[in-house]
Amino acid sequence: MAKRQVTAIVRIQLPAGKATPAPPVGTALGPHGIQTMEFVRQYNAATEDKAGQVIPVEVTIFSDRSFSFVLKTPPTAVLIRQELGIAKGAKTTGREVAGTLTDAQLAKIAQVKMPDLNAYDLESAKLQVAGTARSMGVKTPVPGPKK
Repeated sequence: MAKRQVTAIVRIQLPAGKATPAPPVGTALGPHGIQTMEFVRQYNAATEDKAGQVIPVEVTIFSDRSFSFVLKTPPTAVLIRQELGIAKGAKTTGREVAGTLTDAQLAKIAQVKMPDLNAYDLESAKLQVAGTARSMGVKTPVPGPKK
């Protein structure tokens, strides 16, 4: 059996269990000729247990107009905002503090993000999460990068 040829790889961030064929799904997948309604049905079924989160998805589109998709972990910024219970980060980073993460909260977020990070252990994953938090104006117990 011949291998299917990959035509495109599309990345989209969608609310879990609530995707619709309207934009951004329709505008991202429509030009490639795949059935958006079929994708929406499969995506919603796969993410119905994660309602309320934003779940990025990587859709691989093949030359015969079939597709497969891989679910990713929620964006780090979204996880930080959920953990702290804030709507958004600081307007002016460095002057304003949006919140403070404890070491346990940092470890919890790093554990969730571990499959999608290029980190070998939890400590390096915590450093990556702390960097995102600092860019949002959130204080962390982890010091900045070592020089």
